[in-house]
Parts: sequence; C-alpha cells; structure tokens
Amino acid sequence: MSTTYTQLRYHLVFATKYRMPLITSTLRDDLYDYLGGVLRGNGGVLLTAGGMPDHVHLLAGWGTTMPVAEMLKLLKGGSSRWINDQSRTAPDGFSWQEGYGAFTVSASQVPVVRRYILNQEEHHKKVSFVQEFTGLLKKHGVAFNPKDFD
Repeated sequence: MSTTYTQLRYHLVFATKYRMPLITSTLRDDLYDYLGGVLRGNGGVLLTAGGMPDHVHLLAGWGTTMPVAEMLKLLKGGSSRWINDQSRTAPDGFSWQEGYGAFTVSASQVPVVRRYILNQEEHHKKVSFVQEFTGLLKKHGVAFNPKDFD
C-alpha cells in the first residue's frame, strides 16, 4: 500500500500533583482551551475535555509522527507553565503528577468515552479518582502495581 491511513484517538487522564484540587471552576475552561491549543499546534484535535478539580480527561487525536509520551510532555509541561504564569493557583504553584494514562479509543466508542468524560461530576459522586483510574487500567488490560496508588 502506498498511502498510510490512520484514525488515532486517545483517552488521556492525568492528575494534579498530590491530587490537589487546584483546577478551579474559573480555571477549568481556560485550561481546556489551552490544552486544545497545544493539541492543534502539534497537528492534533481535542474532541472533549472534562474532569474534576484534581484531574483531567481528554479525548484527543493526532497523527503518527508524534509519540504519545511527547504529546503528553507538551500538554502537561506547557499547561503547568501557562497556569503558573497566569498566577492562577495556590502559592506553592501548579504542577501535574509525573505519570498519566493513555488509552486508545475505537471510532465506535468515541461517543461512549465523550459521555463518560462529560459526566465526571456525577461519576465521582460514587467513585474516587484512584478507583476510577485503576478501573480504567483493568478495563484496558494494563498491568499495574496497587502500591502505586497508596
């Protein structure tokens, strides 16, 4: 085949350092806009953003030339700097936890994942972030050490 065809969509999840509730309602929409700009600036698209004060979920896509780890570095690093430059956080500053979750999403599941992301407030009335994240890891068959979540 002489042409490459892809449709890569990812469900990305990452949390604030120590899962501190630093993503306020006044910061949230601007943060999602900023993250969307990072994606667009690197050949990607933000399909949906949502989350809670201590973490974000993104449904996003981009081409094959940008590794997932590099895109996450750009998203997390750029947004941390942007938030701190805006002086929009606690006196200690803003940063994300070191790790993240990145899960592929088939085209048929995009609407399901979109609803899930947009329904975070209701979801977290019943489930903690750790329960949610470890549930996603299990659902996607990702091996993990439970001690990482103590």
